[in-house]
Amino acid sequence: MLVTLSFMWQAEKDILTLVASLIGVTALIFVAKGYVIGQILTVVFAVFYGIISFYFKYYGEMITYLCMSSPIAVVAVVSWMKNPFENSAEVKVKRLTKKRALIIGASGAVITVIFYFILCALGNASLVLSTVSVFTSYVASALTLVRSRYYGLAYAANDVVLIGLWIAATVQDRAYLPMVICFTVFFANDVYGFYHWSKMEKRQEKRQK
Repeated sequence: MLVTLSFMWQAEKDILTLVASLIGVTALIFVAKGYVIGQILTVVFAVFYGIISFYFKYYGEMITYLCMSSPIAVVAVVSWMKNPFENSAEVKVKRLTKKRALIIGASGAVITVIFYFILCALGNASLVLSTVSVFTSYVASALTLVRSRYYGLAYAANDVVLIGLWIAATVQDRAYLPMVICFTVFFANDVYGFYHWSKMEKRQEKRQK
């Protein structure tokens, strides 16, 4: 409702931002519940979001979502389908080990450095925020793939960065306001996702014991 109202309020409307925002918000609701349909919708959102980012010269966002987040989400679909909790629609939550956290963090840092130079060469708008977004997006996607409850915190951090990016875009073109609202709602959903997955993890472990 918030996304749609922000779209209707604008004199200049970009239907693509509305569609992408609604798909993205819906995806996160299902992801927060641990349902694989959320990952499938995330793939669809990544395609729409990549196109929107291209038009505003947020090449980092375009490359990140089309070449990194989307493929990881596809693999996550397979992983989640293979790991349901007791044959239910809910995915089995997995505890994050220190070794895995270190691997994700280190690989994310390397990828971010590489992307920084690529974005410099492409003349990316809002270079600093876009570079930070690469790191947070990668970490969040990786944590989602390994079914860790901390995915919600990583995506919430990414949402804060993206809110800043799209506020900058909205200053230049108010048609992008729905994207600001979109990622604000994303932030709320991702915080809830961490809370709900924490409860899921405890409940599943208790059930297994």
